Amino acid sequence: MTFASTHFYHRNKAIGVSIGDVEWSATSSCDGVKREAVEKAVARVMGGEEGDEMRRRAKVLKEKARTAVEEGGSSHSNLNAFIHDIKTFKSDSEKKVAKND
Repeated sequence: MTFASTHFYHRNKAIGVSIGDVEWSATSSCDGVKREAVEKAVARVMGGEEGDEMRRRAKVLKEKARTAVEEGGSSHSNLNAFIHDIKTFKSDSEKKVAKND
C-alpha cells in the first residue's frame, strides 16, 4: 500500500496510529521515526478506551477478512472467477491459433 492509501485506510477504519507524516520512497531522505513518536503511538494503542476500541475494530475486520477468503467468501469467489476467466481466455486463444493453422 502507498502512504496515501494506508493513511486513508487507517484514518477511515480508525485502527491505525500515525507515527509520522513522512512519505517513504526510494528517493526520500528521512532521519527515521523519533522514539517519542513510537512511544506515544504504543501508549495510545495499549491503553485506555481508544486502544480498546481500536482492538475491537481490528478484530471485526479480522473476522471479515477471514470470511472473505474462506470457501464461498467474496475474495475466494472472485479469485476463482478470475482463474476461470484466464483459463477460458487461454482456451479460446488456443482454439483461434489451431483454427488459423
